[in-house]
Amino acid sequence: MPFWPPMPFGSGTPARRGRVLFANLYRFTATATLATVVVIAAGSSPAHSQAVELIVVDVAAVATGYRTSKLMGSNVVDDKDERIGTIDDIIIGRDRVLFAVLQVGGFLGLGGHLVAVPYQSLVLDDTGGKIVLPGATHEALKKLPEFKHRG
Repeated sequence: MPFWPPMPFGSGTPARRGRVLFANLYRFTATATLATVVVIAAGSSPAHSQAVELIVVDVAAVATGYRTSKLMGSNVVDDKDERIGTIDDIIIGRDRVLFAVLQVGGFLGLGGHLVAVPYQSLVLDDTGGKIVLPGATHEALKKLPEFKHRG
């Protein structure tokens, strides 16, 4: 496109005024676009970018662990092998500590009292089929503060 120097809008023929207006608009748009690109490029530094370190894990050892999907709904028993509740959920705290949410009482998930206990206080057998909460009783668990999910 040829370059037309800026001139007052009111001077010249209507065609000339149109070309001048278009050229000025084109220059303004190009300048604004370039300025926007420069601002974006200058302000788009990565926010605290860190290299991610991948660690090779022993997948065979991981495979011998307990799947939370398989633990959900599992019975939890006391030292006398009496049922005291079921696992309702596993919560990962913000400090990365695990908690088991147990449903105490109720029937088929209704009317139960939810309580949170540290996951490491549970004793699981090799298959995860038997879960014991040593030192706990049904009555003691019902006295714990009720756990409520946040959404």
